[in-house]
Amino acid sequence: MSIDTNLLMRLQKLANITLKTEEIEKTKDNLNEIINFIENINNLDLEDIPTFFSQRTTALTMRDDIPINNPNIAQDILKNAPKSENNFFIVPKIIE
Repeated sequence: MSIDTNLLMRLQKLANITLKTEEIEKTKDNLNEIINFIENINNLDLEDIPTFFSQRTTALTMRDDIPINNPNIAQDILKNAPKSENNFFIVPKIIE
């Protein structure tokens, strides 16, 4: 797989970014280099390596799940939101 100009234009639209004309070739080269690197990883022989590997040998400690009734939690959370209305977040429209 390689990134051509058409695919880069689609990715640019999906990512909602604008590349300058002089950045297009460099970006294509960088993305193709990343894809080639990933393809090299796919060619590695990983047969003897377990699918899940972790240095941790002990189980994670779990906290008690205690429900708390806090009637002001919505207001506390929405204080950090850039926009809110009627206890809801206001977000930009993302579906055309």
